[in-house]
Amino acid sequence: MLIADTFQEARARWLFWGLFALSTFLIGLFLFVLNIDIVAGARATVEIGPTSRTIYDIHKFVTVAYSWVSIALYVWGTLLAVFASAGLVPVLLEPGRIALLLSKPVSRPILLTGRYLGNLSIIALNHVYLIVSIWLILGARTGIWESRFLLAIPISVFMFAVLLCVVVLIGVVFESAALSVMVTVALMLISSLLAQRDWSIRLLTSEWSRQLWLALYWVVPKVYDLSGAMRQIILYDREVDWITPVWTSAAFGLAALGSALYIFQKRDF
Repeated sequence: MLIADTFQEARARWLFWGLFALSTFLIGLFLFVLNIDIVAGARATVEIGPTSRTIYDIHKFVTVAYSWVSIALYVWGTLLAVFASAGLVPVLLEPGRIALLLSKPVSRPILLTGRYLGNLSIIALNHVYLIVSIWLILGARTGIWESRFLLAIPISVFMFAVLLCVVVLIGVVFESAALSVMVTVALMLISSLLAQRDWSIRLLTSEWSRQLWLALYWVVPKVYDLSGAMRQIILYDREVDWITPVWTSAAFGLAALGSALYIFQKRDF
C-alpha cells in the first residue's frame, strides 16, 4: 500500500515519467550514434557519430565497450536517481500530508520504510529498463551477448539503495530536497577521493592524518571501489574483492536509515 502510494505520487509529480523519459532519450541517443557493421569474422566497421574505424577483434571491442558503458550508466543512473528521489521525503513531511498519514493505523517506521522501498522500486525499474535496453542494442548489432554486463543492474541498484538512506536521513532531519542532493553528491565525490588511499597515505606527513584518512575511507560508502570491481568483472572476468565494499557500504546505509527511522519516530509533528 505504501509502496503503491509512492508510485502514484511519483507519477503525479512527473518524476516517474521524467526519469524514464531521460533514460529513453539516452537509449535513443546510444542507438542513433552507434553503428556496427560486421564485415567478416571478427572484423567490423564501427561508426560512432561522424567517426569511423575498423575493429579487428570485435569481441574485445564489445567487452571494453560494455565495461565503459557500465561505468557511465552507474554514474549517470545514480546521480539521476538521487535528483529524482530527493523531494519525496520532504513532501511526505508537509504539515497537512504528514498529519493525514499519521492519523492512519500505520506505525511511523513502517510509513518511512514503505516510502524508502517505493522509491527504491521506481529506481530499480528504471535501471533494469536502461541497462537491459543498452545490452539488447549492443547484442543485436554485434551478435555478442555478454551477460556480465547485466551485473551493472544489481551493483547500481545496491549503491543507490545505500545513498537513498542518506537522502532519507537528510530529508527527515532538514526537510530539504536541495540539501539531500548536495550531501549525497558530496558523499559520492568524497568516497571517490578517499578511495585513492595508496598514494594519499604516502603524501600525508603525519600518522594521525593517515589514520583519519583510513578511518573515513572505511566509514563512507565505497562508490568508487564498487564501480572499479564491476569494471574488472565485466572487462576481464576475474575474481575481485567485492564483498568488502558491499558490507561496509551496507553497514553505512543501515546506520543512516536506522538514524532516520529513530529521528522520525521521536519527532513531534
